[in-house]
Amino acid sequence: MTDSTPDVVVLRGTAHGMPSERCAQRLRERCPDRDVRLAATPAEERDLVADAPVVTGLRLDPELLESASSMRLFAAASAGVDHLPLDDLAERGVAVTNASGVHAPNMAEQVLGNLLVFARNLHEGWRRQARSEWRHFRGAELNGSTVTVVGMGAIGERTLELLEPFGVERVGVRHTPSKGGPAEEVLGYDDDLHGAFARSDYVVLACPLTETTRGLVDEQAFRTLPPHAVLVNVARGGVVDTDALVAAVQGNKIGGAALDVTDPEPLPGDHPLWDFENVHITPHNAGGTDHYWERHADILARNLDRVDETGSYDGLENQVVSPTE
Repeated sequence: MTDSTPDVVVLRGTAHGMPSERCAQRLRERCPDRDVRLAATPAEERDLVADAPVVTGLRLDPELLESASSMRLFAAASAGVDHLPLDDLAERGVAVTNASGVHAPNMAEQVLGNLLVFARNLHEGWRRQARSEWRHFRGAELNGSTVTVVGMGAIGERTLELLEPFGVERVGVRHTPSKGGPAEEVLGYDDDLHGAFARSDYVVLACPLTETTRGLVDEQAFRTLPPHAVLVNVARGGVVDTDALVAAVQGNKIGGAALDVTDPEPLPGDHPLWDFENVHITPHNAGGTDHYWERHADILARNLDRVDETGSYDGLENQVVSPTE
């Protein structure tokens, strides 16, 4: 290790089973003229952050923040930042960005996979294969269907983009519908959401869990959805009323559900959702991707370029706290 001041310090941590060393490697590739250091131990973290203007990692403990006297930007390697000392960072005039968007490609692909499984009835084929049963079954088409995507952040927008070549009618739902997006129709949460549900063959949940979205898909929503409709949830389990979902499946009121998230979570082993053939459950792993650290590093590299161009740590990509300059 040299005695020079690092330009960027990458804190130790693991995401999806991959070490933050991959972030440091990617940053060195993208920013060959910058001194990027990986802090592999608590002692190295304390030493390196003391003079570094830019720090990135999954967490920033208050004790470590006390040592970071020269920090101008903390690039959180997570989409959520509620676990960070945001007030302390703001008081110190430190800009904060997050990693929103790093999960969009893989989560959108998982959504698309689930839609195709139900559209082509592939799960029935897999069941017959398990019984060594050569017997034909009917599959439908995704083409010509209506897909409503609730939540048009990076994941929702990427899902809508992937759906475009399939010839579906795309309905997007977002808090500010005037922003538009890659859909034939964009609605707000206060618009006729049930009207969209009533004509949807598939409903995809890709929204954050807020006061607006908690329990959004409830007993009334299941009464509105067509009986063949399929629900795909990669948002949060609390967006769906679990009891209402169980009743809808039991009552043959929906065609099925693909759940990467549940409420409660983890889903207890004796929960009835495990027993339905038309409910597909994955253990909250749609966000898992081999490219996590590289995508985060790409966001940070673009922001470092912007700082070089403007001389300011404001107006950055994925900025959640602006500096007081």
